[in-house]
Amino acid sequence: MGNINTQALERYGLSSFDSAWGEVVRGIEKECLRVAADCSLSKKPHPEALGSPLTNPFITTDFSEALLEFITPIYSNIDECLEMLDLIHCFSAQNIEQNETLWSTSMPCPLGLSSEIPIANYGNSNNGLLKTLYRKGLSNRYGSIMQTVAGIHYNFSMPESFWLPFQTQRGEKGSLQDFKTKSYLNLIRNFHRFSWLLIYLFGASPAADRTFVQSRQNTLETFDKDTVFLPFATCLRMGRLGYKSEAQQSLFICYNDLQSYVDCLKGAMKTPYPAYQEISQESNGNHGQINTNLLQLENEFYSSIRPKRNTTNDRRPLEALLKEGIEYIEIRSLDLNPYLPLGIDAEQCRFLDTFLLHCLLTDSPECNADEFFEVSANVTKVVERGRSPGLNLMQQGTEKSLSTWSKELLNDMRYAASLLEKSDHKDRYDLAIQVQLQKIDKPELTPSGKMMSQIKQSQQSFTEIAHQQSKTHTSYFLNKTIDSGKYEEMKVAAVTSISKQKQIEALAQPHFDDFLNQWNAHLEAP
Repeated sequence: MGNINTQALERYGLSSFDSAWGEVVRGIEKECLRVAADCSLSKKPHPEALGSPLTNPFITTDFSEALLEFITPIYSNIDECLEMLDLIHCFSAQNIEQNETLWSTSMPCPLGLSSEIPIANYGNSNNGLLKTLYRKGLSNRYGSIMQTVAGIHYNFSMPESFWLPFQTQRGEKGSLQDFKTKSYLNLIRNFHRFSWLLIYLFGASPAADRTFVQSRQNTLETFDKDTVFLPFATCLRMGRLGYKSEAQQSLFICYNDLQSYVDCLKGAMKTPYPAYQEISQESNGNHGQINTNLLQLENEFYSSIRPKRNTTNDRRPLEALLKEGIEYIEIRSLDLNPYLPLGIDAEQCRFLDTFLLHCLLTDSPECNADEFFEVSANVTKVVERGRSPGLNLMQQGTEKSLSTWSKELLNDMRYAASLLEKSDHKDRYDLAIQVQLQKIDKPELTPSGKMMSQIKQSQQSFTEIAHQQSKTHTSYFLNKTIDSGKYEEMKVAAVTSISKQKQIEALAQPHFDDFLNQWNAHLEAP
């Protein structure tokens, strides 16, 4: 271990790496659908026992009333983070309708018409109405079906004790926060270059129920009357049928400096988009979207990673970022692993921490438009054909096999693993890399490979397999004994959140039209 630690310091140009710096901080946000007994999407409102989705810090909704989102606080201990996620699951499973299950896959259950998918309701406060209107705008722009896919968001930051010594070792001048922001942007650029590797290793959506592609052009193949798929696909959720927008395909979002990033997004938020200008107001006078611009809000930009800053509801995220700098980064490209009750486990967390630390510490050339779109093309290839034998990607204009490049990256990451093991005092980070290395020569070991093998061998549909896994996992959460004190804490948080929403709604507020005009007022003509 001592030898590889020395090599790791040389690899990353460091003079030292204190064991405390390996105590990285992470939080997990996990989405999953509530599904009725007949495998259809639940039409029931968000359960009152789960609290207010506007104000509950642990349980909210994403696009739909049926799309739950579980949010952990941040932890420097992986096991504690997963224990909290497990507690939220258990509490939720024990407080939804008895015949409902928590859907275990990223691709949704069988869906009816887009208009039948209930959009999330956040109450009558102006902030709540704005959240619902944003989702109505997503529905009018892209259709509600696309919005039912679920994923895991992994929030990552380095401990505070790391930054000043790291800045000193890098010989960087200026404020510490500016240095943090610059370092996180370095991480983001490298993440984009290598994100296809995460999609290959952890993608778990090679197939879907046929209703997911209803009335949409697609190139998927038919397995049976209910299942569509691509033979070597890894993560259809991140492809053309999932969180992709034709309108956004031409956007070049630059991560060379924070001002450039903010300017790119602000430009998209200022630019009227002809197709969205055609979305009419509903006959009852309700708004159909927040505005007619390419992006209604910053969050509408479908990125696999985002720079983040905690802020209050009345502050725009980009304004907070620009004024106070990047606080943490959010990874958004992870599928739910249907073979794990939580959709993620400690081994995957350790790998993600290693991957992100490597992206942070290794050289990160500035991005340009050519590389940006080259990276996008690599991601599309891996999404649709990642397990295809002999698949080649492009690296700076030159073809390189996925197999060769993957092994190079994974072996290079072992240096970052050795640094993290200084605080872990075990070989679990390197072991996480060894497990992933096995998937390169044996794609059947990937979650997408396992799912396609199961579909073919069992001759069951995607929905049948997903339903079985969902019932198994939901049963696990239903039957697990929760510490009474922790259960009571979750119950109190739910009850308190409802009271908090009522307090917010009781405050004097301007008419929503005036509130919306004020919200959009910061957007000057492009």
